[in-house]
Amino acid sequence: MIDKLLDRHRDVVILLARVLLMALFVISGWSKLTDFAGTVAYMEYLKTPMPSVAAGIAVAMEVGVGIALLAGVWVRPLSLALAIFVAGAALIGHPFWSMIGAERALNLTHFLKDMSIMGGLLLLAITGGGRFALTKG
Repeated sequence: MIDKLLDRHRDVVILLARVLLMALFVISGWSKLTDFAGTVAYMEYLKTPMPSVAAGIAVAMEVGVGIALLAGVWVRPLSLALAIFVAGAALIGHPFWSMIGAERALNLTHFLKDMSIMGGLLLLAITGGGRFALTKG
């Protein structure tokens, strides 16, 4: 029963998945863009190489790729690219393995959330954007 319902509304479910996943990236990326100096400072705090470049990449991926995926442009390759970006962000931003106590627990949770987001992005890379995408790829 549930299979038939989901098959019948497959494209709507894919669109909903894109909207729900990309809300995080577009909102977070917009915040990074509007406080770019703060974003660079945070990259410095994380000891990210070339903090200004890293901040620019984060904004481009979150806002640019986020909007493209929301619109359904090149969903398969951009979902894969964003999944790789999230993996890097998780490794740099949430190194729970080097922490203890509450800090470790918080960063482990954020790391696992990033892994879950990667799962959704990998599914989009497989399914594509559906009927409500601007491009087929």
